[in-house]
Parts: sequence; structure tokens; C-alpha cells
Amino acid sequence: MRFLATLAAAALLATSAEAETIRVGVTAGPHAEIMDVVKKVGAERGLDIKVVEFTDYVIPNQALALKDLEANSFQHEPYLKNQIAKTGWKIVKVANTIGSPQGVYSQKYKKLADLPEGARVAIANDPSNGARGLMILALHGVIKLKDPNNVASTIADITDNPKKLRFVELDAAQLPRALQDVDVVSINNNYAVQAGLNPATDAIARENPDGPWVNILAVREEDKDKPWVKQLVEAYHSDPVKAFLETRFKGTYLPTW
Repeated sequence: MRFLATLAAAALLATSAEAETIRVGVTAGPHAEIMDVVKKVGAERGLDIKVVEFTDYVIPNQALALKDLEANSFQHEPYLKNQIAKTGWKIVKVANTIGSPQGVYSQKYKKLADLPEGARVAIANDPSNGARGLMILALHGVIKLKDPNNVASTIADITDNPKKLRFVELDAAQLPRALQDVDVVSINNNYAVQAGLNPATDAIARENPDGPWVNILAVREEDKDKPWVKQLVEAYHSDPVKAFLETRFKGTYLPTW
């Protein structure tokens, strides 16, 4: 009987451990690297994190909504809100993660003031990240926007374009490749780092660090109060993760907690 009781207890523990396993979606590159550290911290605290990598910005939210993931960590809140507006997905932010001033890059020019008339500028083709690229240009006086603080700005909101810049909209993951073909490219930091660029030193212009573009952890609305969510947030907001950010990225990615 004692043996059977031991087996039953072991089975119960196994079931409990299985319930603590969560799948977290990230984009390849910095978000994946950081989540690997979060995974180690989580394991020490009884949370088994399975890191699932993606190469674009659409599928991680879709996978979360369809219950192929329990959480994701790859996006800022304006992007999530834009996705929810289009799809109705019941996904919510549960914590801030990292912040990093995004930049624009050029292989031809050292500053935006050097851009010639008719220069070609590549920005992301998704609304929030496209707006982010336009806002950097507006911040540095290259263009004017109807509302320079509107995180949903589009090319149609440009009210002044004295250099007659020509805009090319591309999938965010393809933007680093466009460096050879256009004059300026606005590149999300995770893709910039993957391409061997350092946003802190290689960008010819950057956005302010205290903007609305802080990255977040997101879960399904129905799960937001579950114990593992608190465990995940605490693992992310831990000293080992903060130390990793400081040593690995040296100011390119900053803790926002």
C-alpha cells in the first residue's frame, strides 16, 4: 500500500509539473536569446518554459490566439493593439520587458541631412512599425507628420516632404536586405542585430528611448490571472536577465522594469 501511495504521489507530481510547462513564442535573435535566460531562471523556480521561435511578426500572435502557445514576447503594445483591432484576438499585455530606441540605417550617407532629393526610404509594411519609421524621420526634421505622436501614422499622414523622399514598404524581416538597394532603411532592432548591426552605434538616427515602443509579454485574456503568468513575469524581471541584457547588448536593449 505504501508503494502504491508513493506511485500515486509521483504521478500527481508529474501531472503538476506538466501543468507548469508553458510555450512562449519569440522572434529569432535577441528576444530568443533573452528568453533562453528566462527559461533557465524559470526552471530554477519550478516553471518549464518551451521557447518557440518565429521569423515574422504575425504568426506569434496567431499561434497564441489559437492556443499553440501560452505566451509570447516579441512585440510592443501599439503593434499588439493594431493586431487586435484587425482580428479581435483576446490577447492582453501582462508585463513590460525591454526597450530599445530604434534607428534608421544607410550604407551611403552618414546623417539624414545628407539625403538627396528623391532618396528612397524603406520602412516596415505593418502599420505600427511603419509608423515608427516615419516618426523617427519626423523627429529629426526630415519630414513632417500630421501628428508626430500618432503611433498609427502612415505615409498619407506626411504633411511636408521637402526632399521628396520616395517610400518603399517591406516586410519587417526583409528590411536589412534592402540596405543595398535604397538610401535609408528603418529596421526593427531584433532584425538589425540579427543582420550584424548595432543600433547604438550603426544607426544614423534613432528615436527617443522613452517613447511608446516598450516591448511586452502577452497572454490570452483568459489566462492572465493564472499562477504561471506571475512566475513567467518574475522570471523575466529577475536579476540574471537584467545582468544578461547589460553584458550581452550593452545599451541596445534595456530593462524596462
